[in-house]
Amino acid sequence: MARTMTAEDLFQGLQHMPATERQRFFALLSANVFRGEDLSHEELFGHLSGDQFTANEAAEYLEVSMSTFRRLVASGRLNPSSTVGRNQMFAVPQLKTFKRALKTAKG
Repeated sequence: MARTMTAEDLFQGLQHMPATERQRFFALLSANVFRGEDLSHEELFGHLSGDQFTANEAAEYLEVSMSTFRRLVASGRLNPSSTVGRNQMFAVPQLKTFKRALKTAKG
């Protein structure tokens, strides 16, 4: 009976491969695995449309530092959608709109 390769076997094999062969492997993988998966933003992130992000998650989503994010909140440019204890939560649709406006203003 033929033995099936496991993920651990593959990982061990990759560790022993020369660097050039590893690069070839990952190039082949990226070129072939995701073919035909040109997903829209909605298909990829639609499940988040009703979610809320913490301040850290919102800052990461907006691609700004925490200090910049806090300034945006303090100035009233961003408002939390709810507060849980001492934590402010930010609605994803509002963050998406704000991010679009930031990108439009930059360029």
